[in-house]
Amino acid sequence: MTKKPIQITEVCLRDGSHTVAHQFTVEQVRNVTRALDDAGMHYIEVSHGDGLGGSTVQYGKSLVNEMELIEAAVDECTNSKVAVLLIPGIGTMSELKQAHKLGAKLVRVATHSTEADVSAQHISQARELGMEALGFLMMAHSVPVDKLVEQAKLMESYGAQAVYVTDSAGALLPHQVSERIKALRGSLDIEVGFHAHNNLSLAVANTLAAIEEGATRIDGAVRCLGAGAGNTQTEVLLAVMDRMGMDVGIDLYKMMDLAEDIVGPLIPGTQEIKKGSLALGYAGVYSSFLLHSERAAARFGLDPRDILMELGKMKVVGGQEDMILDVAAELAKKEKVRV
Repeated sequence: MTKKPIQITEVCLRDGSHTVAHQFTVEQVRNVTRALDDAGMHYIEVSHGDGLGGSTVQYGKSLVNEMELIEAAVDECTNSKVAVLLIPGIGTMSELKQAHKLGAKLVRVATHSTEADVSAQHISQARELGMEALGFLMMAHSVPVDKLVEQAKLMESYGAQAVYVTDSAGALLPHQVSERIKALRGSLDIEVGFHAHNNLSLAVANTLAAIEEGATRIDGAVRCLGAGAGNTQTEVLLAVMDRMGMDVGIDLYKMMDLAEDIVGPLIPGTQEIKKGSLALGYAGVYSSFLLHSERAAARFGLDPRDILMELGKMKVVGGQEDMILDVAAELAKKEKVRV
């Protein structure tokens, strides 16, 4: 397959929703989208952190219905395209159709890296609607490379136009990214993408490793605004790519300005690698589990790292947030017995 130009999807208004406890306002989404569009961003992903339909007690209630946020983002876009995330079992066909009707042009259908078969209907439906439909294999560190290839091939057979290696836990090392991207590139006739988290401070390095192996669909989050320690910092990645002679048509200065002046003030505290997010990458736990684990730890008088380590041993996957309280309660019981 002839290599296509690199396309960047900005995820701060979706993955970043985790960081702000899904409390984005319409005005905030408009301001960020307007600035991203002006800078020339290719795609802007907007939805609940856990994708369409994620506003629930289990995953966290949104301040504003995500359809209002999608509509606002579409209204602000002149050049950029609005994207959404859909996790089958959380998001439904109905919500996909609604998002499309509001103007969303691309959907990433996300499954655990062993469960691509549940994406068939959603990918097919998106293609029928005329949307770009891409596959998103989450927790890609947790399965062997050949299994990842097998699952990516399923998504390709359903009509996916690209498949992402998704490092949901920020646990992959650069050589592991390279081998996964290389394997998919050698096995698929469609584009390959990469989505990183920065829990081990490797998001930019891992993204560059993916690009070097031929990934052309790349994710970033302005100011690292994403779950855990955030995603690949978009403005940093763009600066590095420019130094390497890779021009993707996005204005670096404008990205730097919006990171500082518009996105920065939205972030509660600082988006850096602290002990909780470091534990996510070390234990290989889904990045959006951090806030839930910290809340559970406070409730039961525990160290959130102990909860994350236990979740890592159990090999929990996205969508199992309900297990966090169970694990915390069990650990608290054991702690009480020791005392």
